[in-house]
Amino acid sequence: MSVVVVHRYNAPAEKVFDAWLDPYAVVSWMFPDGQIGRVDIDAREGGSFSFIDLRDDVEIDHRGEYLVIAPPKRLVFTWGIPKESPDFDRVAIDIEGTETGCEVTLTYDLDPKWAEYAPQSEKAWRTMLEAIDKALTRH
Repeated sequence: MSVVVVHRYNAPAEKVFDAWLDPYAVVSWMFPDGQIGRVDIDAREGGSFSFIDLRDDVEIDHRGEYLVIAPPKRLVFTWGIPKESPDFDRVAIDIEGTETGCEVTLTYDLDPKWAEYAPQSEKAWRTMLEAIDKALTRH
């Protein structure tokens, strides 16, 4: 099962791509309310990431492995929260240049057993793409 979210940016593809791999950028858009505990990124194919945020004083660790890093066009990684489930889903970020910036197509492949969570997953990914836009506008 796939969730697809598309967002257009008035920023170059390189900037949008880098926002996914730069720890300082990730902090600014993924956790704009300041509830970030830690961001660790090993930005290479086969490398991993860990984004820990705090929810009601509980650490939630978002983890994954980078499968494809092809700047500035494609980024593919696994995504999961080991504390909540042993399953890892797959996320693909495809970036195409436009006349005024770029367009991102995010494809989130989740296990069909989690299909009931597709609408809230789409909303969460859309919120993150919009947060990247706001973060890039601020910098």
